[in-house]
Amino acid sequence: MRLNKSTLYATATTAGLAVALTACGGSGAKTGSAGSWDKNATVNIGSLYEPQNLDNTAGGGQGVTEALNGNVYEGLFKLTDDGKVDKLLAQDYKVGADGLTYTFTLRSGVKFHSGKELTSADVKYSLQKVLADDSQSARKSNLEVVKDIATPDAHTVKITLSQKSISFVYNLSYVWIINSEAKNLKTSEDGTGPYTLGKWTRGSALSLDRFAGYWGDAVANKQVVLHYYKDATALNNALLTNAVDVVTSEQSPDALEQFKSNQNYKVNDGDSTTKLLLAFNDKAKPFTDVKVRQAVSAAIDDKKLLESVWGGYGKLIGSMVPPTDPWYEDLTKVNAYDVTKAKKLLAEAGYAKGFTFTLDTPNYDPHPTAATFIKSQLAQVGITVKINTITPDEWYTKVYKNHDFTATLQEHVNDRDLVWYGNPDFYWGYDNKQVTQWVTQAEEASTTAQQTELLKKVNRKTAEDAASDWLYLYPQIVVANSKLSGYPLNGLNSQFYAYDIKKQG
Repeated sequence: MRLNKSTLYATATTAGLAVALTACGGSGAKTGSAGSWDKNATVNIGSLYEPQNLDNTAGGGQGVTEALNGNVYEGLFKLTDDGKVDKLLAQDYKVGADGLTYTFTLRSGVKFHSGKELTSADVKYSLQKVLADDSQSARKSNLEVVKDIATPDAHTVKITLSQKSISFVYNLSYVWIINSEAKNLKTSEDGTGPYTLGKWTRGSALSLDRFAGYWGDAVANKQVVLHYYKDATALNNALLTNAVDVVTSEQSPDALEQFKSNQNYKVNDGDSTTKLLLAFNDKAKPFTDVKVRQAVSAAIDDKKLLESVWGGYGKLIGSMVPPTDPWYEDLTKVNAYDVTKAKKLLAEAGYAKGFTFTLDTPNYDPHPTAATFIKSQLAQVGITVKINTITPDEWYTKVYKNHDFTATLQEHVNDRDLVWYGNPDFYWGYDNKQVTQWVTQAEEASTTAQQTELLKKVNRKTAEDAASDWLYLYPQIVVANSKLSGYPLNGLNSQFYAYDIKKQG
């Protein structure tokens, strides 16, 4: 999770979308094509998110998604940069009349980087890898509706579900198809994508090389090198000195003016799905009390926090749902900043003199800054905050896995992840039977209109209950050298497709 720099960087999304299925190709929203470019160029990409390992079912983190998803590994389907779902390794598919059986026909002529031909056995293996007991995939629970995987022949996969899932095809876009014979996937790879893994120098850089045997269109460059930096200042300096050509996600808004005023650079403000949450443990006192959660939410000036961290960028968000989700509704007025109301709610909950709680805070920006701000804000209503700074690995074990916390800060990067509030076993412990029922009904809906109507109800109820405090929606700022084109603008769910990037000589 930024649910991110922990091992679950993409909070799973059970809710579906209107699936637009087209032929392979087209990465969605991205910058325009250059008139002429160097087809043998090396594109240098700057990032703050180095993979923890190269296996997205073993805690690889946001960095492995950014580097390898769509570039080295592919799925049966892909999520484009503008949120559509395209067929990729699936040539076609059919759904049974009962909505429980999906039959996929695989694309012919696809080879893994090792030279082995893609077969249905590899698809079965890849799904089983996500569903394995030791899997840390953020998609695992989404795909637990899979009851059976049959492989009647080398190019056919028949999947039977235990219950209807309007999101099933959408969720498959997150499953990397891996050679079933591959080994050591934490440090090596064997995918079908347009790039192969070159060299990974931990703490420094990871290179991707054009795959000559790729089944689809050749990439627009010869090599991509992702360079990793410890902080935003170093990343910006690398861009200014041409050490990198593009920054995947700008994290220092104060530095943007130097790029906006320079014709050699282009600043792109795309659509983000990343939410910064103050997540309560709704099963731990005092946050078992809805009035306490509402009071804390009302006591924090989200607008002031957003301005202090991001300047004029980003958006306030009153729920888990960003404007790009179909079930979005502006709920920023629910539990809006109101110190008087916060004090009144605390008194009604029996905490007129406040209380003390520990805030488990990831040790990377902007969490320490946000934690300090929250501590100051809550002190005004008599609440004492003890900040406990922890690493991403500690966060995953302590908070996500063991639920051993009272409140925490975390980023959730995915679109359409409201549905986690329908799972009482999720780390924040929100448990409302009506919400759970709505989420279940939405997933089993026959139409997207039915699904949308139900999830709007979930959105409003979780906001009214202050299930969490949604502090703000991140901006998605991609800064690039003006000689570059074809890079993704939105980077949904941390992916960064590099294959269309063109660099002028």
